[in-house]
Amino acid sequence: MNIKLLNLLCLTILAIFICSCHSGKPGKKESGKKSKDNPPVEWTVLKPSFLQETITVSGKLIPFESTSLQPEVSGRVVKINLPEGKFVKKGTLLVKLFDEDLQAQLHKANTQLKIIEQQQKRQSELLKVSGISQTDYDQTTLSLASVKNDIEIYKVMIRKTEIVAPFDGTIGLRNVSIGAIVTPSTVLATIRENQKLKLDFSVPSKYSSEVNPGTKLKFTIQNREEQYEASVMASERGIDESTNNLNVRAVVTSKSKLLLPGDFTDISLKLKQKDNALMVPSQAIIPQELSKQVIVSKNGKAKFVTITTGIRKEDNVEVLTGLEPGDTIITTGILFIKPDQKIRLLKLKHKSI
Repeated sequence: MNIKLLNLLCLTILAIFICSCHSGKPGKKESGKKSKDNPPVEWTVLKPSFLQETITVSGKLIPFESTSLQPEVSGRVVKINLPEGKFVKKGTLLVKLFDEDLQAQLHKANTQLKIIEQQQKRQSELLKVSGISQTDYDQTTLSLASVKNDIEIYKVMIRKTEIVAPFDGTIGLRNVSIGAIVTPSTVLATIRENQKLKLDFSVPSKYSSEVNPGTKLKFTIQNREEQYEASVMASERGIDESTNNLNVRAVVTSKSKLLLPGDFTDISLKLKQKDNALMVPSQAIIPQELSKQVIVSKNGKAKFVTITTGIRKEDNVEVLTGLEPGDTIITTGILFIKPDQKIRLLKLKHKSI
């Protein structure tokens, strides 16, 4: 009797165990299916925001004016006034070449001028009383004009032996000494106007209409943090065919002794600005072969929307078409979501874009 009761008890316990096992398996399977069909995702809501389009390009500082000092004629240097690294005023005599032969010819021409002027004066009196023919008087007048022209030629030739400062500027390093024989190809020194500087740079052709005279920009010297300002003064009237860029020149408006011609710069140029731009996180965009898509949550389901993009910032990308303010954009798990799949939005402390 006891054995029968024991067997019955064992069979009852075994039946309960088997039932519990069968009832547990379907529950787990159903839970797993539900989690797979309704995955939790992070999200954000699109809101219009302010967008400033800024591009960064490289540039180079150049002197406002700069030229090499070279003689117009060959000759021997007899005087030098090239104070290296010093400021000189426009018109200052910097180098003088030998000109004694020209001075002698000029002196001779001046003497001839005085003689012919006296001769013309006497002939003028004689002409009044018919003491000389008109032809002789005209010949003297012609000789007088010829001598005057010779004098002007000698003066020009003498001026060519003088190298003067073409503008206010700073003299660079001197390359000649007194007694040197120089030619028009000899660079005596350089002169630069460093009180003002220019900034040369180029921008891609698609921005050419955005860069106009008066456009403000900021720049830094490479490997420095200080910011300086400049204003666009002019640009080329055509695109460089080799680079597809527009060459631009600006005037530096900031004053600093740290700015030197030849410095390379990083330029920040502000272009278009929009008050109602739609920005989506970069990770929310799904690149396609010929387009881009994002996933929008509508009525708890995933909708794949094709978009066109514009300006790209550090973490966000501007959307030009395809989305509207208020759309809920999925930002995580986008590679595992299928069209029209049910999704579950996580409760996040998020900021709307």
